[in-house]
Amino acid sequence: MHIPFDNSYATLPETFYTRLEPTSVSAPKLLAFNKELAALLGIEAGDVEELAAVFGGNEIPQNAAPLAQLYAGHQFGSYNPQLGDGRAILLGEVIGTDGIRRDIQLKGSGRTPYSRMGDGRAWMGPVLREYVVSEAMHALGIPTTRALAAVSTGEPIWREQGAFPGAVLTRVAQSHLRVGTFQVFAHRGEIDNLKTLTDYAIERHYPEANGPMDLLRAVCAVQADLVTRWMSVGFIHGVMNTDNCAISGETIDYGPCAFMDAFHQNRVFSSIDQQGRYAFGNQPGIAVWNMAQLATSLVQMFEDKENAVAEATEIVHAMPKQLEDGWLRRFAAKIGIAKPTKEDTALIEGLLGLMQTDGADFTNTFRALGRPEARDQFTDREAFDAWEAKWRSRIATEADTEGTMAAANPAIIPRNHRIEQMIEAAVAGDMAPFERLMHALARPFEETDADLMRPPTEDEIVPATFCGT
Repeated sequence: MHIPFDNSYATLPETFYTRLEPTSVSAPKLLAFNKELAALLGIEAGDVEELAAVFGGNEIPQNAAPLAQLYAGHQFGSYNPQLGDGRAILLGEVIGTDGIRRDIQLKGSGRTPYSRMGDGRAWMGPVLREYVVSEAMHALGIPTTRALAAVSTGEPIWREQGAFPGAVLTRVAQSHLRVGTFQVFAHRGEIDNLKTLTDYAIERHYPEANGPMDLLRAVCAVQADLVTRWMSVGFIHGVMNTDNCAISGETIDYGPCAFMDAFHQNRVFSSIDQQGRYAFGNQPGIAVWNMAQLATSLVQMFEDKENAVAEATEIVHAMPKQLEDGWLRRFAAKIGIAKPTKEDTALIEGLLGLMQTDGADFTNTFRALGRPEARDQFTDREAFDAWEAKWRSRIATEADTEGTMAAANPAIIPRNHRIEQMIEAAVAGDMAPFERLMHALARPFEETDADLMRPPTEDEIVPATFCGT
């Protein structure tokens, strides 16, 4: 196997990370390998055994620079001064055939100095969930980390519910720089390191940015765009802590995430989100809050704190308008309006209100608009008929309503019950449901598998999702 490493993070001061290799496993076995992504990364793959050995952590590829990254973060609003890669090792970076630099990281690869009493491992369920959902998000056109490989370890992983089969995920990201990476140095008062990190982040992600405030402005913009994309497909991240907020604007960490079936603004699936902090409808506000934490870190570099705070405040306070505009643009497209006006907000909110009252399926309702099946999603069909009449009047002047809707409304999403069924089968040694999901989700806007479009029956509903640590 040849991986064309070109490492830059490893050249930063060693206070940014700890150099160490992944912990080897007893019997690595390849579960999945993303050939398309490997080709993009310029990886010349070896045989199955070598793939399992490398991406299980037993063999270190030539020119890798394995390390665990340091960061901090706010978790559910409370600051934790030191987190870091507690169960992940960055093997190194490659520059893909598209010219983009990306990290290759093993997740579930053993203890590090940042493990905080954890075992540093992952079990097969969360590994395959992240593999499926991150690749589904990529196919939906939503910025995301991606999955290169999944390897079972042949070792049991102990959690509160008992023993589970261990696994390692190979995650690919444009970087693993987080808001929490800035926070750790700002909190410690290590201004030189904060400046070094800021310069590195600008060079790697936003080379057009002129200093920390331009960086903040750019990150606010990509985060606003990302969250409105999530919401347009009914996605709930579930754990929007600042250590899970990537400055690249990619979705990172698919722990207790979920896609909604029945629509509700306050929908929560994460078992650890007891107060609903990260509920579906709260995600825009949390994105702004996270950017305020980034701003708080960046202003530490300025001698003139008063002016820096004023400028940073102006940038962050502009973000709600960005979110509002992005939400309107994306949800208007879902009902066939290519160039919305502010007046269209009421029409969209009217439909969402009916959906919430009647428990209509988020994905299937939007997908069916304009067809008789849409009416079937509602119990109060007269109310829907009244809304539909207003909608048809509004879209009468649209040039290509059907095309706009088709491009904005996926037919197939990774529904929670299908993910759980896939995991149960994989644990039993059957990867067919995994392969079926991957095949269908690669073309999410095509109605290729009617059964995967079906919402869960009452006994299939998954009420809670878990992070797997």
